[in-house]
Parts: sequence; C-alpha cells; structure tokens
Amino acid sequence: MKNSTAFQFLFLMLISVALRAQEISPYIFVGEVEGSQEIAEEKVTKALQNAGFEILGDYRPENNQTLKVIVYSRKDLQDITLKVTDRGALAAALKIGLKSDGPSTKVSYLNPEYLFQAYLRDSYDSHKQGLQRIESDVKNALSQLGDLNEGFGGAMTAEDLREYHYKIMMPYFTDPVELKDFDSFEQGVATIEKNLKSGKGSTKLVYKLIFEDKNVAVFGIGYLDEEKGEKQFLPIIGEEHLSALPYEIILSGKRATMLHGRYRIALHWPELTMGTFMKIRSTPGDFKETFKALCEL
Repeated sequence: MKNSTAFQFLFLMLISVALRAQEISPYIFVGEVEGSQEIAEEKVTKALQNAGFEILGDYRPENNQTLKVIVYSRKDLQDITLKVTDRGALAAALKIGLKSDGPSTKVSYLNPEYLFQAYLRDSYDSHKQGLQRIESDVKNALSQLGDLNEGFGGAMTAEDLREYHYKIMMPYFTDPVELKDFDSFEQGVATIEKNLKSGKGSTKLVYKLIFEDKNVAVFGIGYLDEEKGEKQFLPIIGEEHLSALPYEIILSGKRATMLHGRYRIALHWPELTMGTFMKIRSTPGDFKETFKALCEL
C-alpha cells in the first residue's frame, strides 16, 4: 500500500511538527472565584505563600477598581535570573491579574515560561530544571483557585520568543532604551526611588527588587497619567492582559534602561494588529519620556 501511505504521511507530519513545536501562550486563565475581589486576592496570596513565593506588591492599573495586579517572586527564581547578566532580573517578578466581573473575579496570570523564554532566551536551557520547577509550582498553587488553566492571548514557540520582534525593523529584547548613566549604582537607586516617592509623571512604585551585591535593581512602575498612561492604552489593546503590567526600569551597575515599548507591548499583546498598534502609537514614546524623567537627578 505504498509503504502504508508513506507511513501515514510521515506520521501526520510528525504530529504537525510536534504540535507546532509546542507553542506557549502568554497568559493562563485559572478560572473565576466567587465573591469580592478581596476574597480572590486573599486566596491567591495564601496559595502563593504556601508555595514559598513572596508578594512584592500590588496595584490597580488605570486606577480602575475592577482591576488588580499582584506581583510575586521567589529566591530561587531571583538567583537564576541574576545569572543572566543581560537584564535577566526582569524575569524575576511574576504577575497575576484579577478582573472583577459582577459577583465573581476572573483570575489569570502571566505564563512564567513565556516570560522566561523571551527574557532569558538561550540561557533558559542552562537553568531549565530550576525554571520548570518554578513554572510547575506556580501552576499547582493557582490550580487551587480553578482548574481551567487555559492559555490565551496568542501563542509562540520558544524559538520565536527568544528572537521576538513585532515586525521587520522593530526592536528586539537586546535593543533597550537607555535612560540614564549615573555616577554610581547607589546614586541611581536613590534618584529613581526619590522620583517615584514624589509620584513624578503620575507614576506609582508597585514593587522593587534591589540586589546590592550584584549592583542590579528592578523597579515595577504603574503609569497612572490620565491622558498618557494605562487609562489611555490598556482599554484599547486589552484589559484581559493586565498581568503584563507594571512596566519596569532596570538599573544594571550605573546604567538605567527599559525595554523598548514597541518590543515589550507587542510581546505581551502578540495578537495586536498593526491597525490597533497604531491607535497607541504614542505610548512607547510616552513611557520613554516618563521613565527618563524618573531618572533625572
């Protein structure tokens, strides 16, 4: 039979090239928790802490009372990401989104593997065992709140994530925006903290990770400006992806940088059409301008 129909068409093209090389979704929808958002937050916090995670901070994107982001981390994750010297510490903070809808709250989270593949890139393979343990612990902890565990928001392979850029001539992870060169690491930390404390540019410090022995610091920043901030762009590109937030500044040694908006926003909203992206075309520049101001002495 012609070699059993060419071995069933090469075993269905090697199971459609191993299920399209195992595509990874940026977000996981856990399910809905009945009751108030406070009840959902309490359950999320307890589940994470029982799995050894630390809550770094939380805030309401857009100052919207129906939205909340919880940021968490763990020491083993921090130890791994700090070994990736090219801004790997950006992957040390993971995020959960709560979106209230009537009498219940939708719980979703930024998929750790998606973030690790994009931010740690080829270094993921060197730390695969430890990272997969973290991914599994997050999934198991949050499964206590719901058993849907459905990926959403698009999907990409690990290979695509490691080399991600939105379109030709668009920036990569390795094309950060340089914000400021300070005289010292300590000056950089003090300056950014001072400006965030004053709420400069309608910003809010959501979390910080400071590793003095490595001269690395990450600041997660809510952008609450009424005309240029989250309230302007998030409803357009999708509030369901709220665990993409907050945006970050990373200080490595004396240099403060941020991921380019045309990389970071596109990565976290991979299904954006160019038409929708054009509706927020000023947003990457607004972030750059605001975060530069946070680095002013």
